[in-house]
Amino acid sequence: MSTGFTSTVDTPIGPFTAVVATDGAVLASGWTASTDDLLPQVATALRPSTLTPRRDLGAVTRAVRDYHAGALDAIADVPVRQRSGAFVEHAWTALRAVPAGKPVSYADYALLAGRPSAVRAAAAACARNAATLFVPCHRVIRSGGAIGNFRWGVDVKRWLLGHEDRG
Repeated sequence: MSTGFTSTVDTPIGPFTAVVATDGAVLASGWTASTDDLLPQVATALRPSTLTPRRDLGAVTRAVRDYHAGALDAIADVPVRQRSGAFVEHAWTALRAVPAGKPVSYADYALLAGRPSAVRAAAAACARNAATLFVPCHRVIRSGGAIGNFRWGVDVKRWLLGHEDRG
């Protein structure tokens, strides 16, 4: 039986909830007040069987607050734990290197992930990302600059991109 901790923080674009492992690594996160929206995205091997609510998750809560207040690099050093196939895990790591305010196209993201012809696989990696914000899938947009889809809604993605562009 594994235990995870969860906390929800108010942000300018709605409640943000994180689920973390006992060592503080983010397992799932997003703009929702419900862990039911997050847990299905966590790999079965990592999914906690018990969740304990906490008022504050330490470095994770600080990073969420600081990021939304304008410290865009606050999320960079927060540990994340996700599991999938080798390409998807590598793609998530590559995504963490995309700087705030410098969104990339899905084609550029596939190139960063080491497989330029794997645009659909790169898009699928974004869609399967459980640790939203800490693995900044919102920084991937369509060729030509269109926003594209986002699990938490196009308005949230637009806000995040604008927030980072101003930062």
